[in-house]
Amino acid sequence: MKKRNVISKQVRDISPSGIRKFFDILASLEGVISLGVGEPDFVTPWHIREAGIYSLEKGHTSYTSNYGMIELREEIARYLNNRYGLVYDPQNEILITVGVSEGLDLAMRAILDPGDEVIGHEPVYVSYKPCTTLAGGKFIPIPTIVENEFQVNADDIEKRVTSKTKALMLGYPCNPTGAVMDRVGLSKIADVAQRHDLIVVSDEVYERLVYGVEHTCFSSLPGMQERTIHLGGFSKAYAMTGWRLGFAAASEEIIEAMLKIHQYTMLCAPTMAQMGALEALREGDAQVEEMVAEYDRRRRVIVDGFNHIGLTCFEPRGAFYAFPSVKSTGLSSEDFAERLLREEKVAVVPGDAFGKSGEGHVRCCYATSMEEIEEALERMGRFVKRHRSGKAKR
Repeated sequence: MKKRNVISKQVRDISPSGIRKFFDILASLEGVISLGVGEPDFVTPWHIREAGIYSLEKGHTSYTSNYGMIELREEIARYLNNRYGLVYDPQNEILITVGVSEGLDLAMRAILDPGDEVIGHEPVYVSYKPCTTLAGGKFIPIPTIVENEFQVNADDIEKRVTSKTKALMLGYPCNPTGAVMDRVGLSKIADVAQRHDLIVVSDEVYERLVYGVEHTCFSSLPGMQERTIHLGGFSKAYAMTGWRLGFAAASEEIIEAMLKIHQYTMLCAPTMAQMGALEALREGDAQVEEMVAEYDRRRRVIVDGFNHIGLTCFEPRGAFYAFPSVKSTGLSSEDFAERLLREEKVAVVPGDAFGKSGEGHVRCCYATSMEEIEEALERMGRFVKRHRSGKAKR
């Protein structure tokens, strides 16, 4: 008897994350310096951890509202108002999610019908396309280039709009490139969204991590709040990756649709994580500023180091990633990353893991110690020197 295919075609057709392979190799090696994991090397500040511990000690271990704790939603609404002048009703326009990743998944499933198209820039975070596909949509990538500092152009977006286009997806500051969009560029994109009646999903989890520039919240642009799903979180700015907490802010209609999915699949975010996030918003600014200052110091060292050893690197203005070109070595992104890991024990992520237009680059996270960054640069310098001729054995 012929065995039926137990896995859905939709899932079978999705490629595994391009990041996973290199961490499988990394796990089998000793003495590796990892510039691969997009995670702060800081421990969550003590007062935030203490708030989570205290909530457990007090026995706050039950479910919260599906929306999340009202106190946390009120604090998020206050934060968005103070920082960007936005006014959201914490009762029904803010949803607490299990990380920004869940928020993205909920947003896609809430707004897309089968065959709807979503336009997004590339290179971009690995989950954007799969989340679109799993929701029945089609992701339409727009390649961005280093000559334009990986900023997406409004004209390029408009050229790809069809009768099937339902939404735009933006992720700035950008993982993996570190690019930041300025207000002028985002305003032009807002005009496109208005003209074509598009929803905008704006992933702004790195909004606090910018260097020498100002972050523009897309929802704060004229006419955009009503058509934007703003995704934010606590993982990056507050070093709370393992707490798995994020939020979505949007119109009542959209949040209600996202809540329908959330209540059946996740129910609510962990209570103690919500208590920690509440403390982070109320008392965490000083620690954020200290971490941003340290990331900035590391950013300048790693970018200068890459340029010095022959890996041309534009200056990232946000997040905590550098995206140097590896073309001088004659190796593909994947070959470069795999051989660097095996020969010099430095882990980076090949650029094409973030879309085809990432080929020729690698993502390097500088949210690690200065000592490890300097050692990694030394090892990578040796590697580049050996392979610079482009005649490296394949």
